[in-house]
Amino acid sequence: MSIDLTLERVHILASQFSYTRPSIHVTGTNGKGSVACLLASILQASSFKVGKFNTPHLISIYDCITINDQPVTPELYHECRTQIEQANERVNASASSFELLTVTALLVFERVAVDIAIVEVGMGGRLDATNVMPDQCILVSALTTVDLDHQAFLGETVDLIAREKAAIARQGKPFILGHQKHSSVVSAAEGVVLQQGGTFMRSTPVQPVEGDDLSISLSSVPFTPPRGQHIEYTSNAFGSPIRAMLPLHGTHQLHNLSLALTIISTLLTDSSCCAALPPQLLHAITTETVRAGIECASWPGRLSFHTMPRPVTPGSTRNPLVLLVDGAHNPASSEALASYISLITPYIHSPSRILHITYILALSHSPPKTPEQTLFPLLPPRSRTGNPVTVSIAVLRFHPPDGMPWVKAISPSKLRAAVLSLVTNANVWAAQDDELVDDQLQRALEWTELQAAQTQDEGGEHLAVLAGSLYLVADFYRLMKRLEAPTFTV
Repeated sequence: MSIDLTLERVHILASQFSYTRPSIHVTGTNGKGSVACLLASILQASSFKVGKFNTPHLISIYDCITINDQPVTPELYHECRTQIEQANERVNASASSFELLTVTALLVFERVAVDIAIVEVGMGGRLDATNVMPDQCILVSALTTVDLDHQAFLGETVDLIAREKAAIARQGKPFILGHQKHSSVVSAAEGVVLQQGGTFMRSTPVQPVEGDDLSISLSSVPFTPPRGQHIEYTSNAFGSPIRAMLPLHGTHQLHNLSLALTIISTLLTDSSCCAALPPQLLHAITTETVRAGIECASWPGRLSFHTMPRPVTPGSTRNPLVLLVDGAHNPASSEALASYISLITPYIHSPSRILHITYILALSHSPPKTPEQTLFPLLPPRSRTGNPVTVSIAVLRFHPPDGMPWVKAISPSKLRAAVLSLVTNANVWAAQDDELVDDQLQRALEWTELQAAQTQDEGGEHLAVLAGSLYLVADFYRLMKRLEAPTFTV
């Protein structure tokens, strides 16, 4: 199934329903989900009723539409979805599955009368189904980091991709650009925003506060993840600086928080935002509620540490695996993951000064992006201390996500070849190309437990890293739930 980017179908479908909720529209190559998460957490801590639409879903279709951080109930989802599908048939809109999902989310937010909706673009911006939201509903549009991805649909350069994404800007409304790695993105985005009559703004950086303790003992029981990042943020919207501990890991999350806080500040200071939101809601946003919202933010599958509920290997008496789980799926997000691993490796306690990393990897087929390009930042692993870091790699496929038939996993044999091109003579476990996906992750984890046991027996520390696709992350969380069940047998 191919992706046909156009707003014609979704406009026909959405015209059958009324959408009036004040909305924040977020696009970008990487980080838009984290920004949406931070915004939702801050606004919910400030007593807003918050709707959030993120795609793809992680575990089930319901978790991509949330109300105050809770997945939409199956009853409400299917009630709204049925109405959308009936309208689609009635007006012969021929909407795609993503367009049906998008309009379902908007109808859910309208039904429950959220105070504010945070809507994440699916892909691109200009022709993305989420861009069907009416101008009068948009409070702020925002653009996170832009990098190469989906070039077949959005353009071959970061400038072209930035123009596609910046086209969600609305006339007379603020458009906020987040931190950018490529300087040319700034002028490309600004040109589009000004052409569309929007107000172009840059995010105000948060300041990291030194002194964070990153010490990690991967073999300690129970495992304690690294602490978060202490930050300070100053804005004219608040009478005093905001000081908080950001629980999301990685330097890139400081950039995402900068954008989220600039959006919050804009809600409080921009005349169009102040006119669209009730004063009692705006007055509820305070330095304290913002701090509380930052500190309770949670975004699974993005540099998330997890301890398995139990060993996966039958009969094992070893301690359960500790994994770092991240949905890094393109070169830029892989670079962010690699940078974080490089940052923490000096703080990992190991009697033998040896660290062994086992990667568990699956990737989506997304030309022209190649597996080698995505994996290059990760392999071979980097060390800031000069101490040896050894590596082994498991490659497999993920379950195809519901309602997204165009998503295909790269075959394990192709992934294995890509790994060996980057790390010659690497220790690689690969699932068979033609075998069922069902138990591939469990067998990859059994093999990872073997790598961990061998490393620990030699006095080293072992870190398992599961990455490459949010669809693999979803498989991991589903397996975690099964392992937690008292009746589960391996």
